[in-house]
Amino acid sequence: MSYLISPYAAIDEGDITLIIAAAHVLGATLQTHGLRVSTVESCTGGGIAQAITEVAGSSAWFDMGWVTYSNAAKTQLVGVPAELIAQHGAVSEAVVRAMAEGARQASGASWAVAVSGVAGPSGGMPEKPVGLVWMAWAGPQGTVAEHSYWPASRAVVRCQTVYRALSQLNTLLLASAGHAPVP
Repeated sequence: MSYLISPYAAIDEGDITLIIAAAHVLGATLQTHGLRVSTVESCTGGGIAQAITEVAGSSAWFDMGWVTYSNAAKTQLVGVPAELIAQHGAVSEAVVRAMAEGARQASGASWAVAVSGVAGPSGGMPEKPVGLVWMAWAGPQGTVAEHSYWPASRAVVRCQTVYRALSQLNTLLLASAGHAPVP
């Protein structure tokens, strides 16, 4: 069985189940600690927020989300300086950090997660190939960013990004509560 996640691709049930399971685990952690999260997404087009809202009761711990697909939206909605985008490009550590920090400030949430990448199948360049995604998580103790590279289809890049964004946020939450080391 497959679930359609975009007009262009289907994902196998096991993958969507893992994503929703990650959202459930994240929700339990956020709720246990009385925290809320917001999202700001580019290449996933709202997929992180969609996974979160698949969880019944997520309104107790999910605040809001933005899809900032264009550079102008990143600037207008979450305050990423246009100069920062011009200097580093939308798919960069500097920009996802600014996205996460801007979303956290604008929403008042305890945590915010941001993603920007080149999902493909076109748009890649040698220094920023298709499959490159930058992610950032902003919380009370600061902002953490990382990049991943999945040389795969658009659907796989997006699904892997959603899963990593959710699961790494849970890891960071547990670490900040003293339950696990930050990888």
